[in-house]
Amino acid sequence: MRDLSIQFHNVNFSYDRATEALFQDVSFHLASGWTAIVGANGAGKSSLLKLAMGILDPQQGQITFPDHGIYCRQRTDHAPDRFFELINATDRHAFRIKAKLGVEDEWFERWNSLSHGERKRAQIAVALWQRPLALAVDEPTNHLDTRAQDHLFTALSDFRGVGMLVSHDRRLLDKLCQQCLFIEPPRVILRPGNYSQGLHLACTEIATAKKQREQAISEYARLKRTSSKRRGAASQANRLRSKGGLAKRDHDAREKIDSARVSGKDGRAGSQLNQLQGRLSQAHQKMEAITVKKEYKLGIWMPGAKSRRNVLFNLPAASLPLNADSYLNVPELNMQPDDRIGITGVNGSGKSTLIRQILKSLNIAQSQLTYVPQEIDLSASQSILNQAKELPNEKLGKMMTVVSCLGSRPQRLLESTTPSPGEVRKLLLATGIANVPHLIIMDEPTNHLDLPSIECLEQALSDCPCGLILVSHDRRFMDALVQTRWHITKQKKTSKDYILEQQ
Repeated sequence: MRDLSIQFHNVNFSYDRATEALFQDVSFHLASGWTAIVGANGAGKSSLLKLAMGILDPQQGQITFPDHGIYCRQRTDHAPDRFFELINATDRHAFRIKAKLGVEDEWFERWNSLSHGERKRAQIAVALWQRPLALAVDEPTNHLDTRAQDHLFTALSDFRGVGMLVSHDRRLLDKLCQQCLFIEPPRVILRPGNYSQGLHLACTEIATAKKQREQAISEYARLKRTSSKRRGAASQANRLRSKGGLAKRDHDAREKIDSARVSGKDGRAGSQLNQLQGRLSQAHQKMEAITVKKEYKLGIWMPGAKSRRNVLFNLPAASLPLNADSYLNVPELNMQPDDRIGITGVNGSGKSTLIRQILKSLNIAQSQLTYVPQEIDLSASQSILNQAKELPNEKLGKMMTVVSCLGSRPQRLLESTTPSPGEVRKLLLATGIANVPHLIIMDEPTNHLDLPSIECLEQALSDCPCGLILVSHDRRFMDALVQTRWHITKQKKTSKDYILEQQ
């Protein structure tokens, strides 16, 4: 019988250029079913998945895993291996997987024109079709609309192997996962239950640790005060038992000192002080042993400036081509300096196409625009990081402060050669904040971000005084931030064209 489990035994792992270990003495056991992998951007979620699938090797310790595992990475730059085989497969399993995830046969031929949501569905379909014994999925809901997310949940819930899931989608984690691995470098903590249950347990542990540390600090301070008093008493006792300064013929005083020495009364204060020093040392060790997770203040002050221009852009009515035989029809569109606009629609309806058209029509300088695209390829990500490293110290410090407030570790980020997609988005946003933008455009802003970072980003954007355009499937995020909706729907049921409606 095949062993359907993943086991880490005292695993240590670090990257060559890192000054600190990413994982240290990590041990856990995962059986069949889905486990959520939770942690900040850059904490090592993707690295943990790669270790579990045998793509990376630990420096110390042992990892055991099934002999057929697949890792679905975050990026979808290239068509997945064996995609052509899936498209041409005629077995029942292939038809069922393609139907569940809405994968169409033409997608292989036009991969470069597919939306990122369509690419993600294709990637998951290829993995499930191969019936792996272990499956590690990195951010599967990125770019997916609500309907596609529902199809994805159905497909993943049918998987019967050992599943590891990284996602910022709380609904998916709660519905699918039965336990959670919380990554807090260099530790990894396994907690039972879905994401909400695991988070509640983690918060309870943090609150308990805070209380215990506060009590330990209080006890340590009390013992220090007592120690100071006893040290003074011992010092006075030493002075009293000293015969120095006594007249040679003062026999009564000398006799009293000799009597105190014989009875031991003069040494009691010193003995009590020595005992207290031992208790004080133990209290200090206890205080230092209780660690409390560092917390960053939510929210980022965004010093954006409201543009003095009447409009940030004016886009004439147009039919924008989406592919060879479909168009997005848009009415005349314009934006005021402090408008907050949300663009919604199903995958492939032309949201990113509309953004590209808006970028061509801006009435502001490029330096006054902060644009975070839907996806940033590997080469661009490395270039963005290298540019950040070359900034003057003062500006780099301000940027890294923003990055840390969004939940990433600045030092670990600067030491990396390939930042995670979430970290790159934070770098771009931090750069934009420093440039005092008149307009912020973010295409799928919550993609690749960890859950605390999404909360921070939401609060930060709610305070920005400049214009804001968001493209997102995250309803909660959009409801909190936008005032105007531009929604894209099918023009007719029988048509391949789409139309934008202002709401």
